[in-house]
Amino acid sequence: MRQSLEILQANTMELSQLIGQVAEMNPTLEVNDEAERLDDTPEPDAEHDLENLSEFDDTWREDQIMTMGSRQQSSDDEERREFLYNSIVAPKSLQQHLIDQLNRAAVDDEKYAAAEYLIGCIDDRGFLDEPLENLAPVSPFDFKELRAAQALIQKFDPAGVAVENLSESLLLQLQLLGRGGSLECRIIDEHLKDLARHRFSDIARDLGVSQEAVVAAADRIGELNPDPGAAFDPTSNPHVLPDLEIRKDSDGQFFASLTNEYLPTLRISNHYKDLLAKLNSDPKARKYLRDNIHEGRQIMNAVSQRQETLLKIGTEIIQRQPEFLLHGRSKMRPMTMHDIAETIGVHAATISRAVSGKYVLTPHGLMDLRAFFASGYTTQQGTEISNTGVREAIQQLVANENTAKPLSDTAIEKQLKEKGIKVARRTIAKYRDQLGILPSHLRKRHA
Repeated sequence: MRQSLEILQANTMELSQLIGQVAEMNPTLEVNDEAERLDDTPEPDAEHDLENLSEFDDTWREDQIMTMGSRQQSSDDEERREFLYNSIVAPKSLQQHLIDQLNRAAVDDEKYAAAEYLIGCIDDRGFLDEPLENLAPVSPFDFKELRAAQALIQKFDPAGVAVENLSESLLLQLQLLGRGGSLECRIIDEHLKDLARHRFSDIARDLGVSQEAVVAAADRIGELNPDPGAAFDPTSNPHVLPDLEIRKDSDGQFFASLTNEYLPTLRISNHYKDLLAKLNSDPKARKYLRDNIHEGRQIMNAVSQRQETLLKIGTEIIQRQPEFLLHGRSKMRPMTMHDIAETIGVHAATISRAVSGKYVLTPHGLMDLRAFFASGYTTQQGTEISNTGVREAIQQLVANENTAKPLSDTAIEKQLKEKGIKVARRTIAKYRDQLGILPSHLRKRHA
């Protein structure tokens, strides 16, 4: 059960890695290097019967060879399984990414060692844990050596790393863009707090420039990366691949399909099945092969169940969210995991695990599967709208507002009510925070 849950929760890339690890550890499993899509179309009866017969024959063959009864878990079994779970490849860290670039840099051994030490002092955001002045006395390198190493690392990707704080990171990014000494640099160096509070008139007055120039500079600063290490955050996977896709067929009807381009297929080797039948004189070898075949079949079944569950979820999204598919997120209807679980005949916890960390490619872009599961509201016209739809509506209102007179939460509440969506102002403030939208007085672009 634990292994099945691991497979159910894995996204496409994690599952591909997991299958590769399983195949390396289990000699009875064979990997088909050419990834195969699950056939989502109904088969003719004859082909379907042939497939069932083949599956029955395969299972019968194993059952005749393998002894019945409960399987005892040996310490070797547990050790192999623990190794499997712990050996799944993790996304590359920022530090590993910097070391890779250091390995390609043409530097002498002393500079390499100093740079390697300094990379070890960089946190996940890309900033140094301590200033160089504090690091030098407790390191094998003097300040001059560390400063040279820092200058080297600051030329690496991503831009803005190996600095002490946000201000230095933004200034470094501007310098690498050839904008050193620009108005943006002056604003960051002297008025970063005022910039965060959108006090453009104060900045303009102090620097002796027009407010329009400050606003334009602020927009350019907004294009910089305040968190250079975010793409290498070990708690996230920046390289998102969809597990599911919803698109139209030639008749204009929506259908769901699995995206298995990165997912190899597994099968039990007939060679080892036949070998198992001949090992009557060697109980230890027989048990080893029997256990591996049994475990291999469990893994294959768990992968199949994962794929089937995801496909059913995708089909239910199509049935329950026709307005979203046609018009976008603002038309998403409330949908709960319990609703889907009842329809496809599983527990709600299974749905929760199945959608965890998974993405679906829709006509309106790549979306987290969890975004479809939310409660919502009934409009005055009697239609339903999900919380996601309300957040989308708030985002659209703010995107289209007059920046000289941004909408307050009360004004947003009023405009939503005019659309038939009754949401409390306190709830609007919460959704606004979740969307990363500043309060109206901080969104104002003119004095």
